[in-house]
Amino acid sequence: MVGIVNARIETVSDGVIDEGQIVISEGKIFDIGTDVNLDYCSQIIDARGRTVTPGIIDAHTHIGLHEQGIGWEGNDVNEAGNPVAPWCRARDGINMLDEAFEMFRQSGITSIGVFPGSANVVGGTGIAIKCCGTIVDEAVIKDPVGMKVALGENPKRVYGEMKKTPSTRMANAAVLRDLLTRTKYYLEAKSRGKNGLKTDRECEAMIPVIKKEIPLIIHCHRHDDIVTAVRICREFDVKFVLEHVTDGYMLVDFLKEQDTHCALGPLLSPHLKVENCNGTFRTPVYFAREGVPFCLITDHPVISGKNIILTAAIAIQWGLSHEDALRAITLEAARHLGIDDRVGSLEKGKDADLVIWSDDPFEFTTFVDITIINGEIVYKR
Repeated sequence: MVGIVNARIETVSDGVIDEGQIVISEGKIFDIGTDVNLDYCSQIIDARGRTVTPGIIDAHTHIGLHEQGIGWEGNDVNEAGNPVAPWCRARDGINMLDEAFEMFRQSGITSIGVFPGSANVVGGTGIAIKCCGTIVDEAVIKDPVGMKVALGENPKRVYGEMKKTPSTRMANAAVLRDLLTRTKYYLEAKSRGKNGLKTDRECEAMIPVIKKEIPLIIHCHRHDDIVTAVRICREFDVKFVLEHVTDGYMLVDFLKEQDTHCALGPLLSPHLKVENCNGTFRTPVYFAREGVPFCLITDHPVISGKNIILTAAIAIQWGLSHEDALRAITLEAARHLGIDDRVGSLEKGKDADLVIWSDDPFEFTTFVDITIINGEIVYKR
């Protein structure tokens, strides 16, 4: 057992514990509070004057698929030969030795969502993993977390340049509708035991979506793409979450009515595309005020994952509360990925993924002193 003592603990789910203590056993949080039994701890970490938080979670990245500092050889993020590729899996392309993983650990990031890119209308399944180890299968928290879908500029640019469909927003939507329709009929035929039914790998991969076992993870920046995403999901009665949501501040009332969760960002993007030119830190502030559930993301390597803390800190400058900013990169990020039963807050029984900071994590001069994943120290300053 490992004990942490004299810490200011920001649990996220149950307030702040001053002069708090945590006991870690077998990779889990065994106990937490102000008067826990430390008798069986073989190691004691004195965190006096420091802050302990849950491990930071970046819910939307391409780490390991689009490797840091490497050219085409390390870019496996888009299978762009066909606008519909639901049979691809992020798990099969992740290099756990991407140097960005060490940078993430140094930045206090312990869990991440990794997704195919947005060149395709349907790009394949995403995964939630821990930022440790060399074998991706041993790092998995949840696989799949959802099916990646993209609307807007990227698919129509990629396939328009090939003189193929889709080359418009209309066709982006039509391609997605076609796949969902085909899968619905394919599943019905399969359920009836139809003789001679030919296996369709695209429909097979989409069956968990139609059966509401996994959500669509939908890339949508512009206001019209956001509305189109919701419209199609309502038509087919499927679960979904929204990624990027750059124009979300224009649609607060609309999004309040939707039973979904939004991943906002990358808010530090230089706005190089028309569809994300309206990016603003007003969006998380408005969402928090009006009760639209959200997390903050970097879309690494679009924006380096180490800047997720900076993103949250700037949101605080714009008016987001300290509490909401921390939730947006811990518990709400975990909820976005469907892994909040294991990570995202400091509670008994949850995975012992936590960060010991030299001070307030949102202060510019604060460092990560220790990062712990599954009860093991994976980084120490």
